[in-house]
Amino acid sequence: MNAETPATAGPGHGPGGSPSAIAMSPVLTGRDAFGSMSERILEAAPGARLIPVSAEGIADESLEDAEVLLRGWSLGGDALDRLLGRAPRLHWIHSVSVGVESVLTPCVRVRGLTVTNGRGVFDRPIAEYVMTMLLAICRRLPQLLELQRERTWQPLEARELAETTIGLVGLGGIGCEIAALARPFGPRIVAIRRRPNAGPVEGVDVLGGLEALPRLMAVSDFVVLALPLTGETEALIDDESLAGAKPGAWILNVARGALVDELAMLRALRSGPLGGAVLDAFREEPLPETSPFYRLPNCIVTPHTSWSSAAVLRRTLDVFCDNLRRYRAGEPLKHAVDPAAGY
Repeated sequence: MNAETPATAGPGHGPGGSPSAIAMSPVLTGRDAFGSMSERILEAAPGARLIPVSAEGIADESLEDAEVLLRGWSLGGDALDRLLGRAPRLHWIHSVSVGVESVLTPCVRVRGLTVTNGRGVFDRPIAEYVMTMLLAICRRLPQLLELQRERTWQPLEARELAETTIGLVGLGGIGCEIAALARPFGPRIVAIRRRPNAGPVEGVDVLGGLEALPRLMAVSDFVVLALPLTGETEALIDDESLAGAKPGAWILNVARGALVDELAMLRALRSGPLGGAVLDAFREEPLPETSPFYRLPNCIVTPHTSWSSAAVLRRTLDVFCDNLRRYRAGEPLKHAVDPAAGY
């Protein structure tokens, strides 16, 4: 379903077109303030019954009349399918995350459920995270901190961001926000995206679709992965693509761990051609303490935190509550996911 397609059923069966019931799993971290969220949600959908659901998909109340699910990050595909088996009237899932690979389960697809996502919510914090890392690498901050720990006074030559090329693998909301923040520093910015002939983005040279990845890898000092995980993009960064990387280049992954063949990444970090990597997403999370990525001197590991900001929960509720109002009115829902494309 695209953004112009009407909601599958709305208005709901509750008072004034509200959903009869809304199931809610922990939204971001499991520490969300359910009370304050509930107040905002009920303003958008007066009279709806709110049903807390655990990360395992378990609810203390009946889900028979649940029409809407607010799905948090911790509710995986298996738990989601178990929940769906007890929610026969559910027909809209709002995923707080942008990536929906664990939401588009076979059960969701067979039932033809409408899925919307948190598009736009995380663009700014992720773009700021990327800029933090780009500047830290150029200014050699990791090495300077190591020298401080050793109490060694040794000036290091830095690099100006304007002397580099940034390659964006994905030019959706996150990629565009990264480009907007990076542009004033003066680097060359190149990108590949699924629809290379879509509208231009200021300051960005679009090289083509995924077939242009080798060209992007060859010219980029920094390769930023900012694209969804689909069957087409899984293990996109493999031995072959890494072998064509510009010598000394850094890869930054702020998307999904499964975009990367991790054994190939380890080889490229240990033996070249990569200069380093900033990895915020992994196939297995939390990353086991035995992982060799922790011990690589040219790898910065962060615990899937690039999205984090104090403003994220507010923006998440803004998007969901706006769509609740649309649902009540039978209007098209924003940020609808195309199941065929996977995002």
